Amino acid sequence: MKGGGANGVAATKRRWKGFVIAVMGLVILSMLVPLVFLLGFHNAFHSPVTLSLSGSDFPSQQQHDSSSSSSQHDSDSVALGAYQSHNHTMDQHDETRHIEDLIERLAPALPKERVGKQDHEIFAQDGLNRSMTKAPMHVYQPKGSPGHRVETNVREASPERKNVNISKPIEVRQLAKGDESEIPCELRFGSYCIWRREHKEDMMDSMVKKLKDRLFVARAYFPSIAKLPVHENLSRELKQNIQDFERIFSEASTDADLPPHVEDKLRKMETAIARAKSVPVDCNNVDKKFRQLVDLTEDEANFHTKQSAFLYQLAVQTMPKSLHCLSMRLTVEYFHTSSEVLEDSVTEKYVDPKLYHYVIFSNNILASSVAINSTVVHAKESSKLVFHVLTDRQNFYAMKLWFVRNMFKKASIQVLNIEEYNIIPGSSLPEESRITFQSHKFPKMHYETQYVSLFSHAHYFLPEIFKILDKIVVLDDDVVVQQDLSALWRINMGGMVNGAAENCAVRLGQLENYLGRTNFNRNSCAWMSGLNVIDLARWRDLNLTGIFRRMVEELTMKSRQHEATASKASLLTFQDQVYALDDTWVLSGLGHDYGLNLQFIKNFAVLHYNGNMKPWLELGIPKYRSLWFKFLNREDQFLSDCNVIP
Repeated sequence: MKGGGANGVAATKRRWKGFVIAVMGLVILSMLVPLVFLLGFHNAFHSPVTLSLSGSDFPSQQQHDSSSSSSQHDSDSVALGAYQSHNHTMDQHDETRHIEDLIERLAPALPKERVGKQDHEIFAQDGLNRSMTKAPMHVYQPKGSPGHRVETNVREASPERKNVNISKPIEVRQLAKGDESEIPCELRFGSYCIWRREHKEDMMDSMVKKLKDRLFVARAYFPSIAKLPVHENLSRELKQNIQDFERIFSEASTDADLPPHVEDKLRKMETAIARAKSVPVDCNNVDKKFRQLVDLTEDEANFHTKQSAFLYQLAVQTMPKSLHCLSMRLTVEYFHTSSEVLEDSVTEKYVDPKLYHYVIFSNNILASSVAINSTVVHAKESSKLVFHVLTDRQNFYAMKLWFVRNMFKKASIQVLNIEEYNIIPGSSLPEESRITFQSHKFPKMHYETQYVSLFSHAHYFLPEIFKILDKIVVLDDDVVVQQDLSALWRINMGGMVNGAAENCAVRLGQLENYLGRTNFNRNSCAWMSGLNVIDLARWRDLNLTGIFRRMVEELTMKSRQHEATASKASLLTFQDQVYALDDTWVLSGLGHDYGLNLQFIKNFAVLHYNGNMKPWLELGIPKYRSLWFKFLNREDQFLSDCNVIP
């Protein structure tokens, strides 16, 4: 009985053992089926997005991608491990097809014409963003190219990206190194931006800049290294190198001032930095320090940019020292010159209506001299030319002596003091304005900037100053004449008062906020001073001077700002009284536009240097300055005494 009982117990145990094994098998199968399902779902929809621009570097990076994903949740890690083991069994062809299939799925987010360009653009859209919130996006480039492997975490790529709503498309652009074409700095700093780009030179003091760069990096790593006791020697070495570099910069700012053996110090610093980079430190601390240094550097750079722009504008508006010297020397010499030499001998020509009368408003001796000389040189009959130079009291005596000392063929020159006609000093020069408005010509540009030069308050005294004359030509002092201008007196202006060059890039409708009025023709083009044919008889009949004064009063009352009121009132006063001269008469823009072709310039009768970069300033555009300087009389002794000759 005992033996039978024992056999029965053994049989029962075997049956229970088989049952337990069967249950365990069912449990294992029940776990594997969902796992296989999840594995397929993960493989189809939640795999990390990897774009291969070369098509050859993808397989070599699978192991790295496995390690970079180890920080996810446990369940994700199990699934990802199974996914990677499966990928190891795939050949390169299958992986390439997988990537191509993924790109096709994301076709709206990744246009085909953009993929594969060296300067690539990546657009992350809604479907892609959800899969990228956990895993970073990797962009692979061919080996040896700049930025071979770039990792961009959509949430933590930069401080600006932290608050980005990733449900919206995100555009990441990689611009060419040194590309400044996308920086709209002209609206902030005017023509200074153009001048800075034109005068951009190769980097000087490259060693100083390299030393500063290494000091910048060492300061970023030092706080993190100093917290690690095991790297006390490295911390001491970094500190010593930083102090050495700071001592160098306290005594030197250029390569020529650097002490000897500075290359050895640079090598020591680079070695210490290399060791610091190999130390496992908290990247957040280094990143934070870098950001602090970058913010300080950006603030300093922005300050210097604003300061440079201010100094540039100051240089534009201030008379150069050499021209001030010339005016003072001539003024002193005027009072040492006998009255017989200064006496006018051709006064009858000043009021002869049969002659060609030119009027120039100027406080600049050289500028007015060039404008007159270039006109006389190209005139067929210089004896018929009469120039009336209107200046202020400060420059009157210097201007008068200059034109007594310098003869311009047979032309007659009269110098008048504009302040004798009760005109406010400084209001005699043309009003130049830089107007920025929304552009309709270039859709990609939000704003467009144009330089407009118009009559000042003093120009509206012309009918009173020249009561006997019926027709005159008004020249700005920043012009150069290249052809004979006698044909201007034969133009039939059809009852219009002002023959001028129109600037249809600026229409009055675009200046509605600037003008502050609504009762004007919105399609009327702006007109330019520089070369203006004036019918004084018609001016008097229409009483344009009275209309101008009423316009000034209205504009001042509405805006309570006196700045540029003359320009606004001039546009409105002459909006229906401008006769458009042929386009070949005047070319404007030589004081701000770098894009004018020198061969194209020769076709115009008058060149107008409107803008900040006048040719007599060092800031002037170099390729246009020679056209101005060739009409300057360089033989006068005062020019060399005041160092005017460049």
